[in-house]
Amino acid sequence: MGKRQISDPPNLKKYGVPFYSVAWIPQHLIKSRQIQTADDSSDFDHNSVLSTEPESESATKAESEPVSVTGNYLLFTGGGGAGRSGIPNALVIAHFDIASNSLSSQAVFKLGTDSELPYRMALQSQGDGLICAMETPKVCRWFDWDYQNKSSEIHKLSLKMSDKVLTQLEDVGQQLALAFNNDGTTLAAGGEDGNIRVFKWPSMEVILNESNAHSSVKDLHFSSDGKLLASLGSGGPCRVWDISSSMVLSTLPNENRETFSSCRFSQTNDKTQVLYIAAMTDKGGSILTWNTQTWERMGSKHIIRDAISAFNVSADGKILACGTPSGDIVIVNSTNMRIQTMIKKAHLGIVTALAFSPDSRALASVSMDSSARVTIIEEKKTNGLSLWIAVFIILLAIAAYFLQKGLEK
Repeated sequence: MGKRQISDPPNLKKYGVPFYSVAWIPQHLIKSRQIQTADDSSDFDHNSVLSTEPESESATKAESEPVSVTGNYLLFTGGGGAGRSGIPNALVIAHFDIASNSLSSQAVFKLGTDSELPYRMALQSQGDGLICAMETPKVCRWFDWDYQNKSSEIHKLSLKMSDKVLTQLEDVGQQLALAFNNDGTTLAAGGEDGNIRVFKWPSMEVILNESNAHSSVKDLHFSSDGKLLASLGSGGPCRVWDISSSMVLSTLPNENRETFSSCRFSQTNDKTQVLYIAAMTDKGGSILTWNTQTWERMGSKHIIRDAISAFNVSADGKILACGTPSGDIVIVNSTNMRIQTMIKKAHLGIVTALAFSPDSRALASVSMDSSARVTIIEEKKTNGLSLWIAVFIILLAIAAYFLQKGLEK
């Protein structure tokens, strides 16, 4: 008898596009919860629309659950490139239902980009739209949210290629990293040539233009207040930039031949601001932590033997997430830096990007195997039996103490 094929779990779907970026769509852009699923056609319709209808009973119930996710719609970008592989290039929107812990089996919106591969993406938080760095050709494109029937009870939302031309990012080569600050007023772009550019948004007034920041930029991330920008390059140290002065505030060295891969500002439980850096060390994938006041290294924690291909931190700073080239997802508690959950073979291919929901209760992951996954973050509860054992031991110790005192008298 042949082996029975195991079906994918409902929170894992494939949409026919190798993905390189993922983001949760800001909730204020969605007028209601339920989405009418579009036709699951292999042809990517530039005129497809995302339709939102009045909430169903299940959607209302999902909102009342204490673990409800803020923002049930995700945006993915990727594709097969300029070749004639038959694999499309596209921006894809899918719906995640918290009640059933499932992704929509079909994309609810698809916008094909012809021969242009959207490699990196950054959403503007106030709803202006989003920027994509195309791998082929090496340009940046702006996409607008396309609202239709605003006055109708049935709202329709889609994306469209904007007429806006970002001239400051024209003819500057491949951009490997894009980032907006939290309030969407500053845009940073890092190039394959090592150039970092920072602009005021939406005026695109240049704040910083550093041509020799790195040999090649790998990652960028703003601090929560938008005053600092961390940048990583291939093979070199991490640099922290002061946005107001456009100067390097600190250079964080990669010791013992560490290879930095991703950087994220966050905070600890006592509200101390820190900078996390995912790195490959002689032990394997590790997470390094820096104090953002003294810029001293606070610690280095080995997480996995594999490399870390994707990294992110939840908005509340409690959870760190790592993706690996083997398709594994590792969820780490930031308080003790211990692995909270490991999902082996969460994807069949390399994990290319991770994104936490705004309320930090769900983690979206994407892969080059054309799959997207959403993982609910489950809080580890204290084991009741272990707690009672600990209390019993303490009581025994107290009793032994008083018994000893009695014998001495």
